[in-house]
Amino acid sequence: MRQARSLFILPAMLCALAAPGVLAFQPPPTQPQKLAPYVSSPQPLVSKMLELAGLKQGETLYDLGCGDGRILIAAARDFSARAVGVELSAVLARRSREHAETLGLGNRIEVIEGDLLAVDLKDADVVSLYLMTEANAQLRPKLEKELKPGARVVSLEFEIRGWKPSRVEKYTAHRHDYKIYLYEIPAK
Repeated sequence: MRQARSLFILPAMLCALAAPGVLAFQPPPTQPQKLAPYVSSPQPLVSKMLELAGLKQGETLYDLGCGDGRILIAAARDFSARAVGVELSAVLARRSREHAETLGLGNRIEVIEGDLLAVDLKDADVVSLYLMTEANAQLRPKLEKELKPGARVVSLEFEIRGWKPSRVEKYTAHRHDYKIYLYEIPAK
């Protein structure tokens, strides 16, 4: 009887010990990719970016990596535009939504918590970026595929390699010189 019980217990123990090993070999779930550290756009440059992009009343701006939402708020409040922000950080996305609501702009601002590479940009008239050059390079094929002719991309400090800017403006803020690049999507 003891041997019969041992024969049952031994395979059960082996299965229990093997199970964690089997789970360890499962590929990790796909995680959204963080393309840049959080660094807020200097407030004095926010309006300069939107002015350079020629943002107009009724247009839709997408801010990819919207952080605390300052570009969204300026677009909605100062330019009467619809603003959509995409932010990977749950904390920053919530903070942006709350700030927009506090200012009474919740009806014109949407904040998507998620991966900016997964968001459809077909409705964008203007896209604002403050990502590093390498991140812009990853984003470039998506912008080329999804943005409509005439859409504008405004990038603070970092160029989009392979694209020729229609304008480059230089500004100083907080004792630092910045460049703002403006790109226009050509007709296809």
